[in-house]
Amino acid sequence: MSLPHLKHAHEWLVAGMLGVSALACVPAISGLSPVRLLVSTAQAEDELGPDVGRQLQQAQAALASHHAAKALEFVNAADAVPGRSDYERYVIAQMRAAAASQAGNVPAALEAYDTLIRDSRTTPAARQQMLMAQASLAYGAHDYAAAAQAASRYLQEAGPSEQMQTLLLQCHYLQKDWAGVVNAGRAILAADQKARHVPAENQLQMIATAYDQLHDSAGKTSTYVKLVKYHARPQYWQMLIHDLTADHSLTPRMVFNLQRLRLDTGLLTSPAEFQDMAERAVQMGLPQLALNLLDEGYARHLLGTGAGAEAHFRAFVAQRAAETRTSLSAAVDTARKSADAGPSLTAGYNLVLNGQVDQGIALMQQGLTKHPHQPELAQLTLGMALMDGGRPADAMQLLSSMDGDGTANNLAQLWAVRLASHPAH
Repeated sequence: MSLPHLKHAHEWLVAGMLGVSALACVPAISGLSPVRLLVSTAQAEDELGPDVGRQLQQAQAALASHHAAKALEFVNAADAVPGRSDYERYVIAQMRAAAASQAGNVPAALEAYDTLIRDSRTTPAARQQMLMAQASLAYGAHDYAAAAQAASRYLQEAGPSEQMQTLLLQCHYLQKDWAGVVNAGRAILAADQKARHVPAENQLQMIATAYDQLHDSAGKTSTYVKLVKYHARPQYWQMLIHDLTADHSLTPRMVFNLQRLRLDTGLLTSPAEFQDMAERAVQMGLPQLALNLLDEGYARHLLGTGAGAEAHFRAFVAQRAAETRTSLSAAVDTARKSADAGPSLTAGYNLVLNGQVDQGIALMQQGLTKHPHQPELAQLTLGMALMDGGRPADAMQLLSSMDGDGTANNLAQLWAVRLASHPAH
């Protein structure tokens, strides 16, 4: 994965100097009279003494001539003047930051920025600009610890910034600090979600790689779900489906849902897999859904070309669907009286599959109030019933709201993406 090139801090250091030009932060001095330099501060107005002002004026002239090393000598001379006021120290730090940055003396520039950032004279907006400049300077000097610290503080104070978020992740990524990438990534994603920002693709890629290096399959899958959701590309779908298929911890119902997702994305094609998917639906008490899936396989010409066993299996499933339909009224009565969620979810889904969509959805919603053992899976099942019942908009709204962790929520997000891509499903 290629990392984006970051602009060198020198080119925009002006923004870090309290919003004024680094070459104009000290006005011209006339003789030995005091020099005034106004800053945004509660003191309203401060002055530079003649000794400090003279040295800083020469530093300014040296900077204008691109003699940064000479400018630093004048800054050091100003800093050596005895009896300097707090204001003079502040302006010296400003000029030191500019001169050290131009001279490529990153440690001196970072130290000067620290002085400015800590000073109460620096406004919040200016402090944020300085943190950004400090982070970029340190990053350019490969001082990733200092860069990460400045970027992290910037994000805490200013909120989401794609440039600073990327820089922070890269600081950890380039050091192969995978735990650092993950921890920073979690905070970044939470801030993006709160601000309703779409997570940047390159940031998600770095986070996914970190989870992979840490052998955290759940974290990697969750991140790939976000890549599919926000930056849908075929390779993300393929990676995600591959990892989910290889996850042997999935429950039978999760496997069934994944099989349906693979069918929807064109990745489930073999007759044996179709039969396995249909068998799972029958075992779940949804033979009509199994029959619908088999018929979809025939319609896509994925079934019907093999041995006669396919036809016998379909006949068996059709018989089970008819039996379930005949006993559906009794099953609904039993579900309404049951304290368990399962009967309501199954009977409600069968109502939906047999054309009684509103009644079925209402019964399933009642089931959700009965504290199902796996609430996220129950909610996912309701979303699928809404989809199968011809209410894709309602299904998408429900499934997209399931943005927590875990396989059920991941599958829900993926179905929401699929529904958004073909809402007439």
